[in-house]
Amino acid sequence: MRPEILYPFFAETVSLPGVGGRIAQLLEKVVGRRVLDLFWHFPVDVIDRRNSPKLGEIRHDQMVTVEVEIGAHDAPPPKTRRPYRVWCHDGTAQMQLVFFHAKGDYIRRQLPEGEKRLISGRVEIFNGQLQMSHPDYMVTADKRDDIPAIEPVYPLTAGISGRVMGRIVRAALDRAVDLPEWLDPALKKREGWPDWHEALLAVHQPANAGELDPSCKTRRRLSYDEFLANQLALALIRRQSKKKKGRALNTEGPLVRQLVENLPYDLTNSQKQCIAEINADLADPSSMMRLLQGDVGSGKTVVALISMLAAVQSGAQAALLAPTEILARQHYDSLMEMIDGLNIRIAVLTGRDKGKAREKLLADLASGEIDILVGTHALFQKDVVYHDLALAVIDEQHRFGVEQRMALAAKGTPGQGMDILAMTATPIPRTLTLTAYGDMDVSRLTEKPPGRLPVDTRTISLNRLDEVVRSLHRALEGGARIYWICPLVEESEKSDLAAAEDRFAQLSQIFGGRVGLVHGKMKGPEKDKVMAAFAKGELDILVATTVIEVGVNVPEATVMVIEHAERFGLAQLHQLRGRVGRGSGKSVCLLLYGNLGSETARARMKIMRETEDGFLIAEEDLRLRGAGELLGTRQSGMPDFKVASLEFHSNLIPIARDDAKLILETDPDLVNERGKALRVLLYLMEQDEGIRYLRSG
Repeated sequence: MRPEILYPFFAETVSLPGVGGRIAQLLEKVVGRRVLDLFWHFPVDVIDRRNSPKLGEIRHDQMVTVEVEIGAHDAPPPKTRRPYRVWCHDGTAQMQLVFFHAKGDYIRRQLPEGEKRLISGRVEIFNGQLQMSHPDYMVTADKRDDIPAIEPVYPLTAGISGRVMGRIVRAALDRAVDLPEWLDPALKKREGWPDWHEALLAVHQPANAGELDPSCKTRRRLSYDEFLANQLALALIRRQSKKKKGRALNTEGPLVRQLVENLPYDLTNSQKQCIAEINADLADPSSMMRLLQGDVGSGKTVVALISMLAAVQSGAQAALLAPTEILARQHYDSLMEMIDGLNIRIAVLTGRDKGKAREKLLADLASGEIDILVGTHALFQKDVVYHDLALAVIDEQHRFGVEQRMALAAKGTPGQGMDILAMTATPIPRTLTLTAYGDMDVSRLTEKPPGRLPVDTRTISLNRLDEVVRSLHRALEGGARIYWICPLVEESEKSDLAAAEDRFAQLSQIFGGRVGLVHGKMKGPEKDKVMAAFAKGELDILVATTVIEVGVNVPEATVMVIEHAERFGLAQLHQLRGRVGRGSGKSVCLLLYGNLGSETARARMKIMRETEDGFLIAEEDLRLRGAGELLGTRQSGMPDFKVASLEFHSNLIPIARDDAKLILETDPDLVNERGKALRVLLYLMEQDEGIRYLRSG
C-alpha cells in the first residue's frame, strides 16, 4: 500500500485550485495527470524583474518593473486591426503600452487615467519610442509583492500561459511536505545536500539562471534520489530472481562438445571467457539473469547456441526471441547451419505463421519434439505452451522492457525459475548498463572472430556525389554488393522515405534493375523479399532507410554508403557500418556529409575514422549528445528518468548502486528507520516493480 503521506502527491491535477477539466487535459499533454508530475516539471529559465530604472534611463530592450502614471488611452476604431495603446510616464520620459485584440473596457478598469501603476514586462525601443506589448503585470503600488522578483519560466503547451503554469506549479508545491530522510547521513553531509522538500522548492524557486544548472546541489540531490530508487528496485528484482529455484544444467555434455569440434574456426578468448561466465550461471541451481554485450560481428550467436545446447542436453527446451521477423528467420538459418550433423530439432515461429502449420508446430512444442524455438513476440503468446522451457535467449535486448523479460520467464515450468540470457549488439556505456540492466550480470565480447578485416572508413563531402557513384561501377565489377543508406530527414524537409525513393530512382537509371529499395513503411513479407534478393545476389545495390541497421547478415556486401552521415548518432553510424566487413573481402564505409558546421558532427566523423571499438564509440556518443537519444531512437528497455540526466549525473549511479547493495545487506526487508524511509522513496519514484518483490519476500 502506498504510504498515506504520499496520497496528496498522487491526486489528479484537477484537484488543484484553478485547474478545471480543460486545463487538466492540456496539462496532461506536457506534464501528466497528477500533482506529482508537476513536481518534476522543472523551470528552464528565469525572468529577473528586479531591474527598476527610470524611463529616461532606458537605452536598450530589457526586462523592467517601473512605477508610472497612466495617461491617455488611444482606443482603435471598431472592426480595425489597430492595437489599443495606453500612454504612461514617470516624469523622466513616456512609454506606450500596446495591446492587440484587446477588450477596451477591461484595459480602462486596469489602467485608469491619472492613477499610479507598477508595470512589469519587456520594454523595447521602437522608432525611438519606448513601448511595452502586453505587460506581464499591471498592479497598484500596494500590491508590489504580487510581482515576483525572480520568476521561473516553465515549458508550456498551447492554451496554458507562463503565468498560469507558474500558478499551477506553485499550487502543486503547496501539497509537498517534509518526507522522512532516506539518504545515508555521511553521503548527504559530504555532498552538502539539502533535505528533499527544501531541494524540491529550491529547484522551482531559483535565485538566478545559475541555479537552473543540472550540476547545482539541489538538482544533484533530487537526481541521486531517482538513481537510488532505480538501483534499489533493480537490486530487489535481481535478489528475487536469484531466489527462484532454477535447475543446474549440464554444460559439459556431448552436444556442446560436438558443436565446438564442428566449428570451422576457433572461438576467441573473449567468447571462451563469456561462455565460462554463462556456464557457471547455468550449472548453478539459482536462476540466471545475464546480459551478453557484443559488438557487431563479435560472435554472440555461437555463444547463445552453446548456452541453448546446455538446456537441450539436460532434457529441456530453449527459446530465442528476436525483435523482428527478418531477424528471427536469419537466426533460424544461421543456427541450422551451425547444428549441421547434430541430432536436435529447431523451429521458427512468427506472427506470419497461421493455420495447420502453426497448430502442428505448437503441438510438437508442447510434446517436447522441438528442442529450440526461434521467433518474435509470438513466443510468449497465450497459446504457445512449452514442454519444459529452461532457457530463454533475448536478442537485441534494448527493444524489450523488463515486463517482456518477465512474460517470457513466466513460460518456464511452474515453481521453477528460468535462465535468461539477454543479448545486445548495441554497445552500451557502463553507466547506462547499470541503470537499464542493474538486475542482470553482464558479460562483454570484446574481440572480433579471426579473419575479420577492419572496415576502411572515409568521410567525403556530398559535393563529390557524382564521383562516389562512378566509383561504384568499379566496386560492382569487382563483385561487391553495396548498401546505400538514405538520411534521417529533418522535419522541415520531405520525409526520409521520399529521400530514399529519389535516390533509388537515380541509381536505377544508372545501374538498371540491379537496385532494390527497402524502407520502414513496407510490409514485412515485401521487405523480406527484397532483402532475400540482395542476400542471394539478385540485386547488387540496396537503397534503404535505417531499417537494415540491426542484425541483417550479407557477408558479400563490402561497401556501405551513408548519405548525410552528420545527421546520424555515433552508435547508429557504427551499427550501420557493422553491416559490411562480415565476410573475407576488404570492406569500405563512405560517410557522405552535407554540413559539418557543428563541433559535434566533426567529432563524430573523426571518431568513426579512428576506431571500430563499439564500446569506446558508445562512451563517446554519450559524452557528445547525452543519453536521451543515445541508441538512435528511444529504447523501451531504457528507464525514462524524470529528474536525473544521464549526461550530467551519471557519476552518481555507481554511488547509488553501492548504496543499494549495502542497504539490502544490512536491512534486507527495509524495516529499520532508514528502510521505512526508502519504502517511501520507492513509492515516490514509482518503482512499484521493486516494491512488489519486497512485499512478496
